Amino acid sequence: MTNGLLGKKIGMSQIFAADGQRIPVTVLEVGPCTVLQKKTTAGDGYEAAQLGFQAKASQRVNKPEMGHFKKTGKGAFSFIREFKLLGDCAVGDQVSCDLFSPGDRVDITGTSKGKGFQGVMKRWGFSGGRATHGSMFKRRPGAIGQSAWPAKVIKGKKMPGQLGNVRVTTQNLIVVDVRPEQNLVFVRGAVPGSKNGLIEIRKGIKS
Repeated sequence: MTNGLLGKKIGMSQIFAADGQRIPVTVLEVGPCTVLQKKTTAGDGYEAAQLGFQAKASQRVNKPEMGHFKKTGKGAFSFIREFKLLGDCAVGDQVSCDLFSPGDRVDITGTSKGKGFQGVMKRWGFSGGRATHGSMFKRRPGAIGQSAWPAKVIKGKKMPGQLGNVRVTTQNLIVVDVRPEQNLVFVRGAVPGSKNGLIEIRKGIKS
């Protein structure tokens, strides 16, 4: 048993609770994941399980990787991550989404949507300047340097640049429903990434 699984973001939907309340949810396809390797304290200094998700064509895998995958006899996988080991498992075992249950708090990690090169208003939430009377300042960042001292731009200054396409973790999302027969987990709240984006879902560290 591990503290998390690998999956894929399907998209947004809604579920109606028993009292009629409409709950916005993100639908995740979670597992089944195959245990590819078991890390032990004696051999590796820590305990963890390496999981594989999403089958990959064997002709797209190099020989060293294929040798690693052959130990399980379950083919090759495109998404591989390690998770903390909470119980006993063996190489080749499959872990499914029944690891989670409604009401659980989970942390989900994914790659946020890439939005390219953006200005300071979109990237950092700057208010911008006035739009009238020829200000020429509406969406600009304003002055960034100093005078005679220190006469330089301070390192870390918020400026235009690349936005998104980074690893993001959203914490304390609530599991609303779990459907093991369909490998689906319904989570209340927004999950980082676009549709069909790969995600890691773990038991919440703050719950």
